Amino acid sequence: MDTDERELSGVDADRPNAARIYDYYLGGAHNFAVDRRVAEQAIVVYPDIPLMAHANRAFLRRVVLWLVAAGVRQFLDIGSGIPTVGHLHEIAQSVAPASRVVYVDIDAVAISHTRHILAGDGRAAVVRADFRRPDDILDAPEVHQLLDFTEPVAVLLLALLHHLPDVEDPVPLISRLTAPLVPGSYLAISHGTEDGRDGTTFVRDIYRRGGLGLRSRSRAEVEALFAGWELVEPGVVWVPQWRPEWPDDPRRRPEDSLFYGGVARKS
Repeated sequence: MDTDERELSGVDADRPNAARIYDYYLGGAHNFAVDRRVAEQAIVVYPDIPLMAHANRAFLRRVVLWLVAAGVRQFLDIGSGIPTVGHLHEIAQSVAPASRVVYVDIDAVAISHTRHILAGDGRAAVVRADFRRPDDILDAPEVHQLLDFTEPVAVLLLALLHHLPDVEDPVPLISRLTAPLVPGSYLAISHGTEDGRDGTTFVRDIYRRGGLGLRSRSRAEVEALFAGWELVEPGVVWVPQWRPEWPDDPRRRPEDSLFYGGVARKS
């Protein structure tokens, strides 16, 4: 993490941050020592955590390519985090150059780096906002400039909702956020879980000691987040099982990803 990042307004370099911890799991460089301490403690307890992050990143890629193939050209990525190689706009625009993307995150470091990466790209922008205030997202000038809500939009909530333990039921927030979307729009969600995995409760305790909350949901609870939407095949599954491009690594089990994921269509 360089000096400019440390001096960003709103950044507390002494407090761990979920987006920066996730960046560390992915092998990124945009994290502080306090983030690395929490990440390393979690990895000691559950060594597959970096696999989880990479599996979720691969899920993002497959979802975006599938959505582009389905005709989607507009994307709203909530909780987009710190950019890494193969970010959403790069994936979509590599196949459909006219694709338009708005990223949304609450973290100042994520916003700063996204703005830097998007400089000169007139079809992508970033907004600093909180998922828990959906009207702030929908009213953002960047959203109105880039997204046409008379045409289908894909909303992505990937690796976000389990970091909001204070949100008992996210469905009303999702419903408000997606209310302006026309039929033919899509909703993609990935969510961490403790289903059948020893050690993950200890990971949650490590995050909590660092002042960060984690909320696990079961497969049924993740399916419930798509209330009112039509799930596309194969439904809510472990993220490596969602339309894989090649056979699973036989050394790994899909549940080692710790993530459920799914995509649904608005009818």
